[in-house]
Amino acid sequence: MTGEDQSKSSSEPQGGPAVSVVGPDDGERIVMGTTLMRILEDGSHTEHRLGIAESVLAPHTPGPPQHRHARHDEGFYIVSGTVRFTVGDKDHDATTGTLVMVPPGVPHTFANPTDRPAVMLSTFTPDLYVQYFRDLQSVTADGRPLTPQVTTYVMSRYATEPATDLSGSRPDDTARPSST
Repeated sequence: MTGEDQSKSSSEPQGGPAVSVVGPDDGERIVMGTTLMRILEDGSHTEHRLGIAESVLAPHTPGPPQHRHARHDEGFYIVSGTVRFTVGDKDHDATTGTLVMVPPGVPHTFANPTDRPAVMLSTFTPDLYVQYFRDLQSVTADGRPLTPQVTTYVMSRYATEPATDLSGSRPDDTARPSST
């Protein structure tokens, strides 16, 4: 066996789960309006227990309608910038290094109200919601705009519903002061 053959055989899985390594230029890219998402783990390497995505929110990016997930937890780690999370009727400005965990049933949304891009890592446990983002991209690829109605329809296919019982369910008003 040559040196090249040995290195190939030692990097192949030896009967256990394969390690997944996603480099900085790798991962599936999804564009949704002013947000660029990179899927780092779609659940295929975790038996669908976990999905992970990196999102870059352009300045003044409004979030989705405030919503609740019935079947998955969602986590957000702010890598850079500021992301405003609206949870019910309270705003929380999450800055670099902040982790926000949202359990099933809790109404929430997020936006970038600032003049700078924001980057966050999101986790989905289980991975159910990764396909939601792919479906949203399909909508825009078909030339349709991402309206709140379209977003709500796509959400409904993933055990998610809008939090319509709350006033001001979108953080569109980026001039609104934060409560934190």
